[in-house]
Amino acid sequence: MNLKRTFGAILTVLGIIGLIYTGVQVIQHTGQATTLIVVGIISIIFFFTGISLVRNTKDEA
Repeated sequence: MNLKRTFGAILTVLGIIGLIYTGVQVIQHTGQATTLIVVGIISIIFFFTGISLVRNTKDEA
């Protein structure tokens, strides 16, 4: 397996976990707004970067 694809998958999973965490905190009304905004933005960046790495990396067998 390609290293870029593996890293992309890890980033995607971290982004999903961060987005779920942010969503749960928003629904429960816990945590500070600035912390939730920062975690949400970083999670979105991780998610889309991971997706683009997985999508744009060619398989070379």
